Amino acid sequence: MTMVKHELRQNRISLSVWTLAIGFLISVCIFLYPEMKGEMESMSDVFASMGSFTEAFGMDKVSFGTLLGYYSIECGNVLGLGGAFFAALCGVSALAKEEKEHTAEFLLTHPVSRTRIITDKLIAVILQILILNVVVYALVAGSMAIIEENVPWKEVTLLHLAYLFLQIELAGICFGFSAFLRRGSLGIGLGVAIMMYFINLIANITESAEFLKYITPFGYADGAEIVSEVALDEKLIVLGMLYCVIGIIIAYWKYSKKDIA
Repeated sequence: MTMVKHELRQNRISLSVWTLAIGFLISVCIFLYPEMKGEMESMSDVFASMGSFTEAFGMDKVSFGTLLGYYSIECGNVLGLGGAFFAALCGVSALAKEEKEHTAEFLLTHPVSRTRIITDKLIAVILQILILNVVVYALVAGSMAIIEENVPWKEVTLLHLAYLFLQIELAGICFGFSAFLRRGSLGIGLGVAIMMYFINLIANITESAEFLKYITPFGYADGAEIVSEVALDEKLIVLGMLYCVIGIIIAYWKYSKKDIA
């Protein structure tokens, strides 16, 4: 566990910044709801008639004037994109940074197998994602308690759980990429997250492209779909976790035989 603690200590600043930034933005959105509730009720009909734009963000499935609809769209996008970026960056830099920062020669001279190194780094990535989600959920709970609204906790919890799965999947996929990289990796991580996000938008807009939901983790983390159905799409989540496992297996395979520069 020494390496896990080292990774957490080394990444504590970025973890704190991302966690506080996402939590702060979501809390601000929640605090703004009581002031905007009246306006949102009148704007809900406008948003619902904006064609492809409405379908892309799921505003045809929920009422923007309710706390649940407002939270799933506004706050859900903050947590979805912010969490996706953080998870992708954690995963894609986990193994690549040792060569980029020229610390691999020091790490690999210790009596520790490469399998152990990969495992400890993977544990550290997952722990960071869990810490971010637990803290953000606590901030959300506190913020909703302050505004004294009737909160549908089941839907809110399902939404956060879906985004947790999304982040774990993206981290696993990018962890696989990390084993192949030697230098720059941040652009690849952000690129994967953004690509997955826009693939889901395309799937929402065009019926003929609905199969794309089987590719992107945002397919099962669609806030409007979750709160309208009050359930998670288990098939898509299982498929997403399969992609995650494949990415991790590839990381073990590649890094175990990689010629470290």
